[in-house]
Amino acid sequence: MNDLDLLDRQILAELNVNGRASWTDIAQVIGTSTTTVARRAQQLIGDGMICVAALPHLEHDGPVDIFVVRLTCAPGSQLRVAGELARYPEIRFVAVVTGGQDIVFELVAPKNRDLYTILVDYVQRIPGALHSHADLLLHTYKVSYDWSLQSLDGSAGNLPAPPVPHTCAPGHLDDVDMDILGAMRTDGRASFQSVAKRLGVSESTVRRRFEGMIERGCATVATFIPASALGYEAEVLFWLSVEPARLESVAEALTELRGVRYISATLGHASLLCEVIMPTTSDLHRFTSRTLAGISGIQSWTAGVNMLTVKRGFLTLPWATARVTAALAGPTP
Repeated sequence: MNDLDLLDRQILAELNVNGRASWTDIAQVIGTSTTTVARRAQQLIGDGMICVAALPHLEHDGPVDIFVVRLTCAPGSQLRVAGELARYPEIRFVAVVTGGQDIVFELVAPKNRDLYTILVDYVQRIPGALHSHADLLLHTYKVSYDWSLQSLDGSAGNLPAPPVPHTCAPGHLDDVDMDILGAMRTDGRASFQSVAKRLGVSESTVRRRFEGMIERGCATVATFIPASALGYEAEVLFWLSVEPARLESVAEALTELRGVRYISATLGHASLLCEVIMPTTSDLHRFTSRTLAGISGIQSWTAGVNMLTVKRGFLTLPWATARVTAALAGPTP
């Protein structure tokens, strides 16, 4: 990943902001030819450096509860456990981390789902899984699309990000809508023509429905890139303890920071879960010693470095696939 040059990183950064941006639009923003962007981008996609997905709104089929679970594993079993978790369809995010726990994962469960079956019967029976701690997510303040531009020194422009999804009522998406999203689940850049041919409908139907879902916020295009591919040294999950009366103001202050990718309020021993991506370890030091220290209301924090993201947006990520496959094929600890 370290052999990517500035142009590769500019292309990845722009696709991170808008995964369906045209090669022409990207070329105009970063000041090169469309042919060059197309060639470079297709090579990056083919090498598994980027994954673009079209995803339905989380609550398209009804209300859900989201739990962030921290899991401790037996020595040497972390990657195998992460691979087993990634197989579970209702788990949206899996990462191997440093700190007091070995794995952090995010479970998206329908409100009528038996949580005991998932969190105890399933998770605790995975060989190597030891202790878990689950926190309910109460509210999401931020999911950013532009974190990848902070280390490019203004050399890359900022394409318009997809709209933030609204509260989507059940029934917004019918079977044809879901078929379209299913066809674009692992290839969010698929042409409307190819999707139409695959589904046996007209290209205009696919275009109209897809663009309508995006405009209404019933679906989104998500782009996943390993932070290390863009030269980032620090990808960290923070759990912040915050004075209750200052929860909103702290979340708002953090929301303004480009390096903060994600913020949610949690019901647990921490008040806020914050995902931070910084260009260098020195930037991370400034974030902890100045930014967090300077926000009134933050009482304490714990953190874990994200060593490997295995799954995000319900998709097992291409750069983790080989490691996970090897771990699952190996002997059980």
